[in-house]
Amino acid sequence: MSTPETLVLHCKTLRLPTMAAILEEMLHTAQRESWSLETTLLNLLEQEVAGRERRRIERLLKQSQLPAGKTLDQLDLKRLPLRAQRQLVQLASGDFADRAENALFFGLPGTGKTHAASGVAYALVQSGRSVLFTPTFKLVNRLLRAKRDYELEVELRRLDRFQVVILDDIGYVQQSREEMEVLFTFLAERYERRSVMITSNLVFSEWDQIFKDPLTTAAAIDRVVHHSTIVEFGPQVTSMRAEEAARRNGLRFTGQKQTKTESVEG
Repeated sequence: MSTPETLVLHCKTLRLPTMAAILEEMLHTAQRESWSLETTLLNLLEQEVAGRERRRIERLLKQSQLPAGKTLDQLDLKRLPLRAQRQLVQLASGDFADRAENALFFGLPGTGKTHAASGVAYALVQSGRSVLFTPTFKLVNRLLRAKRDYELEVELRRLDRFQVVILDDIGYVQQSREEMEVLFTFLAERYERRSVMITSNLVFSEWDQIFKDPLTTAAAIDRVVHHSTIVEFGPQVTSMRAEEAARRNGLRFTGQKQTKTESVEG
């Protein structure tokens, strides 16, 4: 076995897959360019570090279960209030997650809350932070099953490995007492330890529809609002889904009204 082949084998044994893949080509380049031993080794190690980071982000992205394509680059930020635009840029830096703070997105259906939260989450993953995206009703069902199996604490520990959990559409929980209890337990467990991002078309004054009991509602709001950024998609933000549907049908969307547009050719 030649020396390069032996080196590749050692790299694989030491779990250095990027170095193993590029070693022979890098050695040829080093010989052709008359690199020093230090330069060659530095280039190999830099490629391995970059490869590990790339694989880590790929793994985090797969685990995140984020909806495909909903990045901030794909969101028309100009549709949003200036304050919301600035908040999204700030949230994308990830500092709020490092401080175990929350981010809350409020607005009417279709105004881009889920896309905005997902876009922030994609940025968090790219910076190496662990994220889980889930519709709220699915998380509640997951916790209910764990509670029935006497494994709620175990399930909460599994969720705790995610630095940020995104609860999409918190207002669509079925609102039984059992569901309210496990959702509150989840929020209480993460308070000041881990971050949550929540999207909702219900303002806080309507959260009694979720938690029923006034004291529980107040306690839940207190926990998510404390140390939080609140992003409001104001009434001037029209439904993205309605606009898209109008374009597909050759209509011009103007608020609540749709008018037929003229086809322009050429």
